[in-house]
Amino acid sequence: MKLKNKDPQIAKLIELETFRQKTSLEMIPSENHCTPAVQEALGSILTDKYAEGYPGKRYYSGLKYYDILENLCIDRAKKLFKVPHANVQPYSGSPANAAVHLAVCEPGDVTMGMALPMGGHLTHGWKVNFSAKFFKPVQYGVDEKTGLLDYEGMEKLAKEHKPKLIWVGATAYSRIFDWKKLGEIADSVGAYLVADISHISGLVAGGAHPSPVPYVHIISTTTHKTLRGPRGGMIMVTQKGLDKDPDLAKKIDKAIFPGFQGGPHMHQIAAIAVCLKEASTPDFKKYAHQIVKNAKALAEELKKYDFTIVSGGTDNHLLLIDLRNKNISGADAATRLEDAGITVNKNTIPYDPAPPFKPSGIRIGTPAVTTRGMKEKEMKKIAEWYNRVISDAKTVKKVCEEIKKFCKKFPLPK
Repeated sequence: MKLKNKDPQIAKLIELETFRQKTSLEMIPSENHCTPAVQEALGSILTDKYAEGYPGKRYYSGLKYYDILENLCIDRAKKLFKVPHANVQPYSGSPANAAVHLAVCEPGDVTMGMALPMGGHLTHGWKVNFSAKFFKPVQYGVDEKTGLLDYEGMEKLAKEHKPKLIWVGATAYSRIFDWKKLGEIADSVGAYLVADISHISGLVAGGAHPSPVPYVHIISTTTHKTLRGPRGGMIMVTQKGLDKDPDLAKKIDKAIFPGFQGGPHMHQIAAIAVCLKEASTPDFKKYAHQIVKNAKALAEELKKYDFTIVSGGTDNHLLLIDLRNKNISGADAATRLEDAGITVNKNTIPYDPAPPFKPSGIRIGTPAVTTRGMKEKEMKKIAEWYNRVISDAKTVKKVCEEIKKFCKKFPLPK
């Protein structure tokens, strides 16, 4: 009510977006619906204070409750992911990854990461990103025929280039990571191995994806996506990381502050703490497993409509769909689906012959629809809508009305 009176334009936009989310299907795999408790913490008075430094060593006064809060968040992260050290101050995933570079590399060092067109992330060494401008990236990918991570090719690159740092993590890879094999590759060349679990952190926390903790030195992650928290980031150091470098935790903390950021966003850290508590419950574990069940069910149903799933299926929360046999670009498909009430994103496929702004694929995921209570039965209906909309543009309006009616049965978190 206060916002509506103070700034009716912003209030109206929030109202419209709330209605859009209530009446449509959010199926971008990096998006989710956080709980009202997370939103309440994020919108709290905690946004008013600066808290430069770390608990017990701040540069401002009036922070005794903030120290308790940050320590609580850290403890929850360490317990949930079973690590000895966690930094919860990164503003988001990209700053977290920048800080990891700063902590263990010098400008010009060789790094390795999955190439963006293969499903990797910008910050893992893609040519337009800081990670390529200040370091020397070597990019690995997936097998052209299978769509699976090319471990053999990755090992050859590592032995040839001897990187200081190896990134493992993806934004459009739908399969389980073999952390043990990856750890062996990194150890063979003496590299730091970083698991960027931004997309799968909720699945790891819920036991629906193997944990990288025993095999990697550093873990970076965002806190939204499958973890279902606010937009934010974390960096964790494993025992293997401390065994390799006893000062690694200190290096990470110094890289975040004062190396890369100023005052942490304490309202954000409070919201992260709430989501970590939620993620430690039996209900969240069921949720994480249901995300994967839904993704697998959706993949199988889409195959029945002759959709091509890159790598043949999924082990996690997302699907990458090659639309070339449907005679529609990923960009046009995403626009048409949005008009019908299904939000996805256009996406390149590995070895895509099409340009990035008109790629051959779309990327879809199940975290948000699973949060709303949808299960395998609903995935069948959703697959049918995908088929109707992509096969015939004339069905868009009718499907949109069907989805609005359907969504009333599955309200947003209350």
